[in-house]
Amino acid sequence: MSEKYKTYEGGIFFVTLTVVGWIDVFTRPDYADLFLDSLRFCIRRKGLRVYAFCIMPSHVHLIADVEDGLLLADVLRDLKSFTAKSIYQLLETHPQESRRDWLLHLLQFYGRPHGQAFKFWQEGNHPIDLKSTAWMQEKQEYIHQNPVQNRLVDEAHHYPFSSAFPDCGVPLSEFL
Repeated sequence: MSEKYKTYEGGIFFVTLTVVGWIDVFTRPDYADLFLDSLRFCIRRKGLRVYAFCIMPSHVHLIADVEDGLLLADVLRDLKSFTAKSIYQLLETHPQESRRDWLLHLLQFYGRPHGQAFKFWQEGNHPIDLKSTAWMQEKQEYIHQNPVQNRLVDEAHHYPFSSAFPDCGVPLSEFL
């Protein structure tokens, strides 16, 4: 199996977590808030260090690593597993979810080939090792400009689900 897109101890990685079918689940703030709560939990309790992030409607970008002795892939697996189950449950019960039947149907559709009741996240995270501070800054700029490029906001610091937002509420680590 290729080593190109794998995490390893000691690396800082740019990763993308993508919803199956690029479904735009995170257009509703409640789902993005749930993801942010889970991200904060992983920072506090699982050794995750986040340098930059952005929750787009159908995917999440992170620059992250983990404390020594841990593997980023393990923390991301747990984050994806928990958020998949939690967002699915919230979809089932959300009082204002007008797309409930459609969203649940799609998530169940993507789960069937895998023998699962539903599937929320695509396989893999496409990790890219950021070997220099310059590359980290380049990826951070890409992450922060993603909502601007997609015309969700005019300026990066206006997007509330990003580390560019002044009060994002996620404890960020500093670039070395």
